[in-house]
Amino acid sequence: MAPYILILLFSVLISAFSQVLLKKSALTKADSFAGEYLNRYVIPAYAIYFLAVFLDLLALRKVPVSFVPVAEASSYVFVLVFGKIFFGEKFSRRKVAAMVLILSGIAVFVVQL
Repeated sequence: MAPYILILLFSVLISAFSQVLLKKSALTKADSFAGEYLNRYVIPAYAIYFLAVFLDLLALRKVPVSFVPVAEASSYVFVLVFGKIFFGEKFSRRKVAAMVLILSGIAVFVVQL
């Protein structure tokens, strides 16, 4: 089951990265409506997101379905960290507290496995 949990977590990680690409696209000025929604950031973002869904399906073969929402909760942490790395977004006290709560919840659940 452990390799499938890693596949699920990788899926969550790349899904968070696809959100970074979509944000990058949103910050880019486009010349046309089509250029706004079909550009070098949007298309790879959706391709990565599709891969994440495929990996989710693969992981669900062995991972209990009750673990999926717990693993996906880590996406909030990934997105906050990626926001800091790629966009220089600040970590407020509230964001840090939220990350601690999320990671604590994940740890409590994982200890039960």
